[in-house]
Amino acid sequence: MDQRWERLVFLHWRVPSHLVAPLLPSGCVPDEFDGSSWVGLIGFHMRGAGFGYRRPVPYLGTFPEINVRLYSVDADGRRGIVFRSLEANRLAVVAGTNIVGVPYRWASMAIADDRSTITYRSRRLAPPRRGSTTDFGVVRGSRDMSDDALAQFLTARWGLHTTFAGRLLYVPNVHRRWQLLDGTVTHCDDQLVGAAGLPNISSRPPDSVLYAPGVSTQFGRPYTVRTNEPV
Repeated sequence: MDQRWERLVFLHWRVPSHLVAPLLPSGCVPDEFDGSSWVGLIGFHMRGAGFGYRRPVPYLGTFPEINVRLYSVDADGRRGIVFRSLEANRLAVVAGTNIVGVPYRWASMAIADDRSTITYRSRRLAPPRRGSTTDFGVVRGSRDMSDDALAQFLTARWGLHTTFAGRLLYVPNVHRRWQLLDGTVTHCDDQLVGAAGLPNISSRPPDSVLYAPGVSTQFGRPYTVRTNEPV
């Protein structure tokens, strides 16, 4: 699956690992940086998503997305992302991805961008947690954060962990190296992190704020991950 991600805003908060662990698939544990696990609230514009190489799906493959994600590591040391929710305003995308266990949620969404400040807004239109909202804005900075160790930990994941039919899967992801800049939050009024199982986190200022202009990316074929649990 090819995708293009544009105008990405990364907001992250430190979270104790014991709060994150129950939210991860069986077979994963929280990945840590500087003694903490992290939760991310990520807004971006998806463009040209499609199945196969350079086969974008018209209309349905382009939409705003806001996701809440955690960071995982499996028994073989693969570091990944675990999505707790992904807001999108394409009902067909939500319905199709839910069938295979990807937690997309149908939402009314908007992006406002004056080339200095970018704002993401969303209101969930259906269960679970119907009516959950988020509204956050960031002023783009100019300081290059591409080599920052924390920034790399939060963004250079190269795959995701998920479950399907009771099995832990790893879905690889490849793209060019991120171009990352600093950012300053103008406001953040968020309910999605709490709805994802981590209340009272996003009510405080984020511990990391990053902006990325965009990247073209490709997901590979999922495969089953070995676990340390008895069969």
